[in-house]
Amino acid sequence: MSKSNFTRRGVLKTGAVAGAGLTLPTYLRADGHAGFTNAPGDSEVVLGFNVPQTGPYADEGADELRAYELAVEHLNGGGDGGMLNTFSSKVLDGTGILGREVKYVTGDTQTKSDAARASARSMIEKDGAIMITGGSSSGVAVAVQALCQEAGVIFMAGLTHSNDTTGKDRKANGFRHFFNSYMSGAALAPILGANYGKDRKAYHLTADYNWGYTTEEAVRTSTEAMGWETVAAVKTPLAQTDFKDYVAPVLQSGADVLVLNHYGGNMVNSLTSAVQFGLREAQANGKNFEIIVPLYSRLMAKGAGENVKGIFGSTNWHWSLTDEGSKAFVKSFGTKYGFPPSQAAHTCYVQTLLYADAAERAGTFNPCGIAEALEGFEFDGMGNGKTLYRAEDHQCFKDVLVVKGKENPTSEFDLLEIVEVTPAAQVTYDASIFGGDLGTCNPGA
Repeated sequence: MSKSNFTRRGVLKTGAVAGAGLTLPTYLRADGHAGFTNAPGDSEVVLGFNVPQTGPYADEGADELRAYELAVEHLNGGGDGGMLNTFSSKVLDGTGILGREVKYVTGDTQTKSDAARASARSMIEKDGAIMITGGSSSGVAVAVQALCQEAGVIFMAGLTHSNDTTGKDRKANGFRHFFNSYMSGAALAPILGANYGKDRKAYHLTADYNWGYTTEEAVRTSTEAMGWETVAAVKTPLAQTDFKDYVAPVLQSGADVLVLNHYGGNMVNSLTSAVQFGLREAQANGKNFEIIVPLYSRLMAKGAGENVKGIFGSTNWHWSLTDEGSKAFVKSFGTKYGFPPSQAAHTCYVQTLLYADAAERAGTFNPCGIAEALEGFEFDGMGNGKTLYRAEDHQCFKDVLVVKGKENPTSEFDLLEIVEVTPAAQVTYDASIFGGDLGTCNPGA
């Protein structure tokens, strides 16, 4: 169902402060229901989809919203069922979640933490959302995850790649299906070494927020371990659109590789500037100059066009995968929207189904019951092969894709080719290395 035909619920009399720190309307108070925040009635359950509808990641947000709408359709018995047919867990049957019809409200994060928190708070307090999901920024994800922990609702993170989300900023009420910066570095380094050699000098341009920091750190650590030298690392504002002044010094720096720790529109613009400055054809230190994009998406490749040819990066998922789950999702999404889904769409669709499945298996909407059902949960049939939702940090572990821009694409969507499927074991790490403490689940009571 769409936002336009969902009737927003009015705010009733404000009651006492919930134990989690939010002042909730009386009808949302946990003591008026079943011991947890926003316990649904018998007929419907409301989910909150919080995505960037404006700002540098708006393209990702639009595709996320498409995926959420498709997931709701499938949960409610519409369409062809998509991944409900391939998911290794068989408790979802198209009758909603625990017999309730799934409805939803949406918000615009604007790729700003304050705006995202305000939007999520409104969906929880005014609309009765029992789960919040979405986002295409790790700064947003960390902020909203903390809010959901305080409010006593589950946060199923959308596209967030920073180590921090399930590292130092992990929360018991938060869960991430998407891979992280560490995994990108671990998957990319062997491919970069094999193709470009182990004697390289790298120049990093890095988005100035926590995703950029952890991605730069992950790529630096993995490439320096095999012999690369980092000659410079320059931070760029998230709102930056013109990168000429940042790219201009690169060829005079002594570097022979440019690493663009940028995502979405930032990456499209910075890569365009790099190509305009001739870096694709340049030579440095007796070698061909190379450009690397640690985190790729189909939407970014489309925006950058021919500039992505031959450039390596990593992705969480790609529509060309041939496993049964991926094929089912691509078919459903393509039938509904007329083009293949992005990795952002995939992770958001999967997160919605995983939440619904956990509620069914737990037999409750209580967030602590759902958290228990997700912790240590192993599943298949959702793309990327067998996947584990690790209990210690609520991070999914699965195969990671290394891709590069296609030299001879056959369509506007066929822009990336998979060059390596990195096994989950190669990108798995000890849960303690990034610090952080899950704490305890908060049901909001």
